[in-house]
Amino acid sequence: MANQKVGVYPGTFDPITNGHLDIIVRAATHVVDHLIVAVALNAGKGPLFSVEERCRMVEEEVAKSGAVEPGKIEVRTFDNLLVKFAADVGANVVVRGLRAVSDFEYEFQMAAMNSKLHPEVETVFLMASDRNQFISSRFVKEIGMLGGNVRHFVPAGIADALEKTYGQT
Repeated sequence: MANQKVGVYPGTFDPITNGHLDIIVRAATHVVDHLIVAVALNAGKGPLFSVEERCRMVEEEVAKSGAVEPGKIEVRTFDNLLVKFAADVGANVVVRGLRAVSDFEYEFQMAAMNSKLHPEVETVFLMASDRNQFISSRFVKEIGMLGGNVRHFVPAGIADALEKTYGQT
């Protein structure tokens, strides 16, 4: 992938939301030539779905979207320092989504630290689209756990998986 812009979009994706999909499609369409969606193991966060389930969900939902040509996006797991992972896979861009001003301070600090560790890897921020600014996996899981309708926030297949997980029909 020489001379290509290779990007990494990291996250736990527990579960993948419409907001995540929006960032993935926009990054793969407008920012990089090849995008690696990096699914973090993050056992410390106590994910609802296993890393294998999360990777499968991301792959399926990206394919279902039909918005990006096949092969332009790949899904991998990682459990190390993000910029180390980016360097290991030949990425020169880290893509981060911003939902609100409150995200910016944390993301700005992380981008500065990553730049110090690996200056050749650039961080690019994409603002969440207005219809997705308020969506977070944490809120989606909480709504689902309490029996609420999550279908406005996640693709249908993910809503089905959440309903099954929480014993709803």
